[in-house]
Amino acid sequence: MDPAPGRRWQKVLYERQPFPDNYVDQRFLEELRKNVHARQYRYRAVVFQSGAVVQQLCSVCVFVVTWWYMDAGMLSPQGLFGVALVSSLLGYVFFDTVDGGAGRRESGRTRWADLKSTVVFAAFTYGFSPVLKTLTESISTDTIYAMSAFMLLGHLIFFDYGANAAIVSSTLSLNMAIFASVCLASRLPRSLHAFVMVTFAMQIFALWPMLQKKLKAQTPRCYVGVTVLFALAALVGLATISSVGAVLFASLLLAISCLCPYCLIRLQLLKDNIHGPWDEAEIKEDLSRFLM
Repeated sequence: MDPAPGRRWQKVLYERQPFPDNYVDQRFLEELRKNVHARQYRYRAVVFQSGAVVQQLCSVCVFVVTWWYMDAGMLSPQGLFGVALVSSLLGYVFFDTVDGGAGRRESGRTRWADLKSTVVFAAFTYGFSPVLKTLTESISTDTIYAMSAFMLLGHLIFFDYGANAAIVSSTLSLNMAIFASVCLASRLPRSLHAFVMVTFAMQIFALWPMLQKKLKAQTPRCYVGVTVLFALAALVGLATISSVGAVLFASLLLAISCLCPYCLIRLQLLKDNIHGPWDEAEIKEDLSRFLM
């Protein structure tokens, strides 16, 4: 009941009223709203979006497995360079074929500019490969492995999976992956191994995600197929090294692509955000004209 029966309470600050400062009337909860900005997710859509995380985990797995084979002498640098070169050429052609060259025309970048950038990168990397090979000689191998694991983990954390978050940093993510590749390449037998390993890291951590984003935007079905095949290839490669590791990695992929989306959708049903007159004021009017 109002403390002043003859006067109606108003929610204003510029007028003196015979009410306590913390007084509210029975209309206070009439403006209560729940889950105003809540999003409704579909299971298949969330599974589709989780493909970006699966892809990046598989990229890290393929990179580590490839390094292990080179370190064990079971994969020659010439063979890896040849396979990477052929796959890069095929991916380059496929990248332009997916959208009919529309992205290239919008960017204004020519194939000649791409070729020059590739040649410059390959020449500098090959020229500095002896330096990369001896860069971490004074550092223990255990420290190198720990630094590489930490950098690859940071690469996965800061990678751009399509979310609009402050933690996302594509530049930092790529730099951490290349730093890990340099650390691991320095433990390979020869400088040629280091050159091929760093080049392969650039392909799988920089060029491969670009192709995947284009496939995801233009041909979703093809993107799903490539994701499944890439995950199977990573699992087969890991199984040749450790069957237990392959089982654990497969469980991780299934949890991320199937279990986590299910949990997200189930938890959305329990969401109960309330909004009302107690919320902070939001200025929705465009105030840019006052800055001129």
